[in-house]
Amino acid sequence: MRALVIDDSRAMRRIVTGILTNLGYEVRDAGHGGEGLDVLNEGWVPDLATIDWNMPVMDGLQFVSAVRSNPAWRRMTMMMVTSESEHTQIVRALAAGAHEYMIKPFTADAFRDKLALLGLLPQEVAL
Repeated sequence: MRALVIDDSRAMRRIVTGILTNLGYEVRDAGHGGEGLDVLNEGWVPDLATIDWNMPVMDGLQFVSAVRSNPAWRRMTMMMVTSESEHTQIVRALAAGAHEYMIKPFTADAFRDKLALLGLLPQEVAL
């Protein structure tokens, strides 16, 4: 399985990449939504994208909207991974097309549980 990690924090990209790699994902990362779109435009379409909300150039909500407007990318599952915890922000992200919402900080187990809910644990891990 493939995952794209989009976050302007290098440390957070490393943390999320580490969790996903340990679960068997092939991972690429991007420092903002525009870089994430560049990856998709290269033809590398992941099964999962984890997206921070507050980033320079293109924020997470703009990225989600851009993905949802392109039929070639609609099968990709998108999970917001952000410190935005207000109910209205969560509703906006889900309404824009995100499938799930994870509030920072989180544990590796909580992250894995979200993937399980989405049906995105690799088969050998889910057993």
